[in-house]
Amino acid sequence: MPISSLFTRILHLLLMSVMIIAITGPVMAYDLSSGSPATGTASISNGDPVTLHGIATGHPRDGLQVWVISKNYLKISTVQVNDDNTFEFELRSSDTQDLASGQYFVVIQHPMMNSQFDVYYDASIGTVINRQLGSGGQSIFTMSGSGSLQGPASAQALVNAISSQDIDDTFTTYTFTISPPAALIDPIKDHAVGDRFTITGSTNLAVGDQLMVDITSSSFKPTRKITSSEYSGTSGMVKVIAGSGGYNRWSFDVDASSFKADEYIVTVSGVTVDVSGSTTFTIVERFPPVTTIPSTDPTPMSSIGTTPPVPVAETTTPVQSPLPFGIATAALAGAILVKKAVF
Repeated sequence: MPISSLFTRILHLLLMSVMIIAITGPVMAYDLSSGSPATGTASISNGDPVTLHGIATGHPRDGLQVWVISKNYLKISTVQVNDDNTFEFELRSSDTQDLASGQYFVVIQHPMMNSQFDVYYDASIGTVINRQLGSGGQSIFTMSGSGSLQGPASAQALVNAISSQDIDDTFTTYTFTISPPAALIDPIKDHAVGDRFTITGSTNLAVGDQLMVDITSSSFKPTRKITSSEYSGTSGMVKVIAGSGGYNRWSFDVDASSFKADEYIVTVSGVTVDVSGSTTFTIVERFPPVTTIPSTDPTPMSSIGTTPPVPVAETTTPVQSPLPFGIATAALAGAILVKKAVF
């Protein structure tokens, strides 16, 4: 092949690729960023949508093929590429509501130069076909049904197939986990009446989901009309914000100026998702003052006695260092370095 033709082919391959460059910054759903090193596998709550979008260069006329793979789960979709080369794929709330807990693998496949998916799934026999093998394609592994590969083994086999030298398709991948909804509250230390502080926690709900936070005095309970029952506490709505390590964060500001001294129950619950968590903390009237022991002046030397000090005779005997000079100098330098490191 002439060098110029080879160069043109390589350039074409470079241009026709899948580049998912979306930045992880969810709005009302998880925005999964693929094609670049991930900071961690996102933890998705059942019932929350999952959105994946990015750029696919070359504008493939038949779009992209998206594989979502897990144990006993397979979803294959085709998504179209917009005129500006962007695309978007979404698992809706109804899609994730009943998904089993576990890890899910996403493979986005680009057909490349020949504009066809050379690796595809044949639902009639539950196998993955390599279109370039034999005269009309050949089954290379079973993806569903009896004897099928499951979860990570199935995803790895698919990636290996698309990576084959006789296949010009390209791909990018991402993973996420599905787990039951969780709303966790960070430990809360004791506070005094009048304090202002913030209660925080983590959740696998999507960014933008709302949580209700209720703080109630544990001694507050329904009473008869003639009986006084003083309410002490507060409540409010907060929105989930982006976090790290697979979990998102939430926070709630508290003004305890109207609180009475008591134990308090904190409950956080989902507004649209059935999830809740609770913990307790204590409000005291005031913290006891910190007791300080006054320092005592040392007894003046003059009050100890009138015996004059005994003079010490001077000596000219040199004092020998227990270490050779070089070692002693190094030890001093080391002490200086340690001191600098401390400060």
